[in-house]
Amino acid sequence: MKIGFDNAMYIKMQSERIKERIAQFGGKLYLEFGGKLFDDTHASRVLPGFEPDSKLKMLLELKDQAEIVIAVSAGALESSKRRGDTGITYDMEVLRLIDMFRGVGLYVGSVVITQYAGQQSADQLKTVLESHDIRVFRHYVIEGYPSNVKHIVSEDGFGKNEYIETSRSLIVMTAPGPGSGKMATCLSQLYHENKRGISAGYAKFETFPIWNLPLGHPVNLAYEAATADLSDVNMIDPYHLQAYGVPTVNYNRDVEVFPVLTAIFQKIYGTCPYKSPTDMGVNMIGYCISDEGVVSEAAKQEIIRRYYAALMENSKGKNTSDKEIKTIELIMDKAGVSPEDRHAVGPALALEEETGRPCAAIELSDGTIITGKTKDKLGACSAMLINAIKYLAGIDDAIELVPAYLLDPVQKLKVGYLGSKNPRLHTDETLIAIAVAAATDPNAALALSKLPELRGCNAHSTVVPSSIDLALFRRLKINLTCDPKYQDNKLFRL
Repeated sequence: MKIGFDNAMYIKMQSERIKERIAQFGGKLYLEFGGKLFDDTHASRVLPGFEPDSKLKMLLELKDQAEIVIAVSAGALESSKRRGDTGITYDMEVLRLIDMFRGVGLYVGSVVITQYAGQQSADQLKTVLESHDIRVFRHYVIEGYPSNVKHIVSEDGFGKNEYIETSRSLIVMTAPGPGSGKMATCLSQLYHENKRGISAGYAKFETFPIWNLPLGHPVNLAYEAATADLSDVNMIDPYHLQAYGVPTVNYNRDVEVFPVLTAIFQKIYGTCPYKSPTDMGVNMIGYCISDEGVVSEAAKQEIIRRYYAALMENSKGKNTSDKEIKTIELIMDKAGVSPEDRHAVGPALALEEETGRPCAAIELSDGTIITGKTKDKLGACSAMLINAIKYLAGIDDAIELVPAYLLDPVQKLKVGYLGSKNPRLHTDETLIAIAVAAATDPNAALALSKLPELRGCNAHSTVVPSSIDLALFRRLKINLTCDPKYQDNKLFRL
């Protein structure tokens, strides 16, 4: 994978910037963290070289100062809302986040349940957390939020929220997903800190859009494509332009709410420390792009990937609207790309037309396109993976990595004993078979060692693969797209 981003520079610059902001507010800062702290795969796709856990590593530079507070909405708990990527409910995600933060040495101070109104599921989570000695605080629904500033900044507004007791200078406010009430929690804390005579400030850490890249830059357009379901729109920050005469990029929700935030700050402190939404941010990611061409191309590919993902979700009957698909089509026009600009698409479709069966293709880092077709014992994605690692290992195409004496027993197990109707090996079964063969076959061992070289490569399937194959491609960090059609007409799919 070609590199276009300096990850080491980013970790250093970002941690230093946050330290500066802590000092600006007298030694205590509530930092609202947008996006993912773990597994930020969107950033790693559009900024090749950005590691998915870069923000976590940056926080580890500040771990002696940092305290994590996790916000979760009672409404999301009550509706059993699930994360789109992992499929787990928000209450389970809270537990997972706590384990992951603790696992790397970060201090989790507490959990705050926002928009609380006596929901049973919220009470259940509180009981579970407190049984593990994790402090839980409740913040309530405030009538008129966010527009009725007079009521919000009063004893009947923020005043009725429970004060979150913190002990460190950097309070990182994170959440299991959007709509969790992170900003409201930060502002409520500022109100309570001020009442107690404690100097504290607020800042926002949103990775995208990148404020110091042009509005029409492919990276910022890729963010619009990623949030097409939310109807987010990138725009020039009018407040920053008026205050400084410098055009910067923000998104509509932050711009729209800024006058309210200004009023809340003035109500609490008598003045607002920021002149624009851009001022609130601490994001330094735009300064760490090392190769503009690599980043721009990666972002364009991400826009196309989002388009195919929306088509696939729509074919599943998920909540992907025609409006969302048309929005991404408009973004592709702005970026000057089309679905055909994904280099693996054409060869996969051509091979499908030739064979009359589903096929797949992957573009390797050197630009080579490797294809795979459906066989009696292997699915197209499995065949493609085998062909790709054989190519990378320099193994002749005629050499079999998975001999029949291994394939046949697995097929017998699947069909004869486990009741599967599909005798072909999924990608995970294929890799396990190669791993078994690698114990005695040097070629299999060599080919298996090439799997990491597929990370970041773009691939395409002419049909929607099984959930098993999709999950494996995510684990291998291969950026897979597919045509929005299935190999069969089944209604029930896992």
